[in-house]
Amino acid sequence: MNADLGTIVVVEDDPHIADLVDLYLRRDGFRVLIATNGDQGLELARREGPRMVILDIGLPGARDGFDVCKELRAESAVPVLFLTARDDEIDRVLGLELGADDYITKPFSPRELVARVRAVLRRSDDSMHRRPDTIELADLVVHLGGREVFAGGEPVALTAREFDLLAFLLSNQGLVLNRRQLLQGVWGPDWYGDERTVDVHVAQLRKKLGARLPLTTVWGVGYRLA
Repeated sequence: MNADLGTIVVVEDDPHIADLVDLYLRRDGFRVLIATNGDQGLELARREGPRMVILDIGLPGARDGFDVCKELRAESAVPVLFLTARDDEIDRVLGLELGADDYITKPFSPRELVARVRAVLRRSDDSMHRRPDTIELADLVVHLGGREVFAGGEPVALTAREFDLLAFLLSNQGLVLNRRQLLQGVWGPDWYGDERTVDVHVAQLRKKLGARLPLTTVWGVGYRLA
C-alpha cells in the first residue's frame, strides 16, 4: 500500500518494536520515520511536520519520552501517543497531563495500535473540519477552524485532545455532561481507556484557562459549561 496517509514519527530505541510498529503502520498506508532517542525524535518532528508522534518513555540520552512530549506541546498540537512498558497509573496520568492523546502499554497488539492511531487522527481531522467558525466567551476566543485559542488576547497552547474537549463543551453549553458522554463526544466510540482520562484533561483546561472557563463540576454526574 502506498504511504498516502501522512507521516508518523516513531521514537523507539528497541529495534524489534520499532520494526513491528513500522511494518503495521506502513501496511496501513502511513509513511514512518524512526528515531532512537528523544533528540532525534524532536528533530524529525520539527523538520517533517508529522500527523502524529508515537513515543516510548524510557529513551536513551538526556531526554526521555516525557521530556519530548513536553517540548512538543510547547510548540505544536501534533497528536502524541505513548507506547511504553511503563504501566503504573502515575505514569499514565503524567503522560496525559503532559498532553498525550493516548497511552498504550507494552506488550501490545499491533492491530490495536493501528486502530488507536486511526481513531486519534480521525478525531483530530474531524475537529479541524467540522465547524470553521469562532466562539467567544467573555475574553476567551476559540477559532474552531484554525484550532486556536486566545485568552485576553494572548494565545493559549492546548493539546489536540484538550482543544477537542473545549470545543465539545462549548458546543453543549448549559448541559450537564457525564464522563461517558464526554468520552463518546471527544474520544469517540473506539476509546479503550479509563473514564478518569476526562478528569485529567478537565484539570489541564482549568489550569491553562483559569477563571475564563466557567466550567463547574456537578458532583456525582459530570461537568457543565455555563
